[in-house]
Amino acid sequence: MQHVLDPRYSSLLARLYGGIDAERPWESFLEALADWLQADFATLIIAARGRPLPGTFVSPGADPARVAEYMERLFAQDPFRDLPDGRVTSFAEFLAQREPEQLAEYREYLALAGGEQVLAVDLRFPNRFEARFRLTRRSERDNFTAQDRARLQELVPHLRTAVELFERLEFARAEHSVYRSATDGLGLALLVLDRELRPVSANHLAERLLSEGEGVRLAGGKLRFAAAEAGQRLAELLDGGAALGIARFRVARPEHGDLVVTARAIDLPATHSGAGALALFLARPWDERLQDPETISALLGVTPAEGRLCAMLGKGQSLGEAAEALGIAYNTAKVQLRSIFTKTQVNRQAQLISLLRQLPG
Repeated sequence: MQHVLDPRYSSLLARLYGGIDAERPWESFLEALADWLQADFATLIIAARGRPLPGTFVSPGADPARVAEYMERLFAQDPFRDLPDGRVTSFAEFLAQREPEQLAEYREYLALAGGEQVLAVDLRFPNRFEARFRLTRRSERDNFTAQDRARLQELVPHLRTAVELFERLEFARAEHSVYRSATDGLGLALLVLDRELRPVSANHLAERLLSEGEGVRLAGGKLRFAAAEAGQRLAELLDGGAALGIARFRVARPEHGDLVVTARAIDLPATHSGAGALALFLARPWDERLQDPETISALLGVTPAEGRLCAMLGKGQSLGEAAEALGIAYNTAKVQLRSIFTKTQVNRQAQLISLLRQLPG
């Protein structure tokens, strides 16, 4: 016998997996889930143990006032949780295992929210978080049937996989944000390009440099250099991939100041999709005038000895190398560096280098 797929179920799965990376994750899927099981609304709560508020709370169609009341009064003490992992449970089934006085406040809230007709499933991810799915019908409607429960139970493995994928995407976004912040702090502009030289992402400094439109700019959605040979270097890097290592070249910008571009190929062997095929780091070249210890001392308000140490560090030397070149003990260099940090209000050597590169020439 030929098995015919339910097109609504297929559409539901498409919304589930396609929606976790949407601008408003989970909303489209929860709306479709409520429609599929004829609920008034569906809710997703993702929460870590011991936290006073959830990391994710999505409930399209729910009364915003009731949601706010729940978050303020009941979330931390919500009794309708810790259900058997991955097993669909009704609120009526949950009630049968509790003393009525234990749930008085929560039942009062449910009455105000529309009723006690709720199907629920909890998914636990040990030592990380739990995801709670809830489907609610208002009290004037028929209760969920055994078939409704079976249909939701069939969906549980997909829900678990989608939540895990959502966590990975959120982690990747957070990691990317840290990476962007780090490059900003080091005074580096970062651009990630696809194989057509279209930007996949850019940090704030890169956006600012591109907006200046000199030497390098966006045209037709693609990165363009005023010098043809710069584009040729990137094309060669794309053709050769990671085997070519990196390419480094200078972009002349008489008005806004030259840039040094370091380009690195990004290989995606699992897909060969070419998404994010190049990473470009753009920085202003070190101003030779700022290698002068006296200039550094005057600009930063540090002592002449500290200015000499800054000049050495600015040339790319380690603290040990700088101490040796200056003929001072390593511990003396450490003391001077701590003093420089205090006077310049930075905390790390990388931040000091970034500050030196931003000094006016």
